[in-house]
Amino acid sequence: MALKAPQPTLKELAELILHHLAQNPEQLADFMGQTGLSPDALRGSVGSSSLARGLLDYLVHNESLLLAFCAGNALQPDAVMRVWAKLNPDG
Repeated sequence: MALKAPQPTLKELAELILHHLAQNPEQLADFMGQTGLSPDALRGSVGSSSLARGLLDYLVHNESLLLAFCAGNALQPDAVMRVWAKLNPDG
């Protein structure tokens, strides 16, 4: 019987997502465009729960980004989706 991998937290995922986006300037620009965040506002919101939720929402609504992110961070997509589902119980 295989042990379940520990479930990442929202904070852990947000840090990883932000790092992933920072490595992909086009995706970071798209995220900032969709959220209306300026570079200063983004820097100022790092560590906030609202940015963490926004990053996770952005990730899960872009399947190709989700899959690339998971592959680059040795995560299973369902682990990410479980965190999102806890925050969005109504879907």
